[in-house]
Amino acid sequence: MLDAHVGYSGEAGRAWVAGLPASVERWSERWALTPEGAVASGAVALVVPVRRADGTPAVLKLQPVDEETRREPAALRAWDGEGAVRLLEHDPASGTMLLERLDAARSLGALPDAWEALRLLSARLAQLSRVPAPPGLRRLDAIAADLLRRAATARERVGDPALRGLLDGCAGALAEVLPDGAGDRLLHWDLHYDNVLAPLPDGDRRAEWLAIDPKPLAGDPAFELLPALRNRWDEVVDGGDVARAVLRRFDLMTEALGLERARAVAWTLARVLQNVLWATGDGTTAPSFPVAVDRRVAEVLRARRAG
Repeated sequence: MLDAHVGYSGEAGRAWVAGLPASVERWSERWALTPEGAVASGAVALVVPVRRADGTPAVLKLQPVDEETRREPAALRAWDGEGAVRLLEHDPASGTMLLERLDAARSLGALPDAWEALRLLSARLAQLSRVPAPPGLRRLDAIAADLLRRAATARERVGDPALRGLLDGCAGALAEVLPDGAGDRLLHWDLHYDNVLAPLPDGDRRAEWLAIDPKPLAGDPAFELLPALRNRWDEVVDGGDVARAVLRRFDLMTEALGLERARAVAWTLARVLQNVLWATGDGTTAPSFPVAVDRRVAEVLRARRAG
């Protein structure tokens, strides 16, 4: 966590991490919480299991307020526990949240049956994206327009013809679909298997699986498919027919979400474009393994689009 915060924010990030023990103490006192259990952290957030004064288990989530995190509470309020973790308390100034506690040891990423995991994740995507996006979220149309601008710049700098072809193909698909609109649904934007958890055994049983950690966006649900297409990739490769496995996943997801498949192909290629631009920086860096996976997904979908 420290390296990530120093990389993002320099000394301000180092200071934020150093202040975490005092922050946990301060918010525990303010919201009458008792910390219990193992603390967890990702690249950005610290998550502390706590118990409220009435005995209810919860988690205290501390993260800086930035472009990635500031709209998470708005999304959780809009979903109001339907398909997603419940927001119990929020401090806008610090970004600190108190959330319903779920079972961190039971995610869809650990479910042995990959096909069942995909079916369940697709059901969560369909449920979450039925909700209109609340005001103030980032919008997919603006992000897509920026991707096209960045792709044109990156293309001029990249030396690898295959990578240039990937940029061109994905940008071309996005340029075709964008004039028809980018949608207005509330998107999670990062719904992979490990971001879907089961409730606690003695917790609220309103659903078997609930989403966590959204990076909310207003847009077309077709932009949500790529994480589930590319995650648990070993299972795709182990089947022996990568193209068939990718299309089988894609078809299940588009059917579950009620998406028009040609449009879903285009928006998934737009998501590949976004990942490639993230991974390659200014367009001169050699692509890493995750981009190689995205490239293979793009090849399969572009072949279907051409056919």
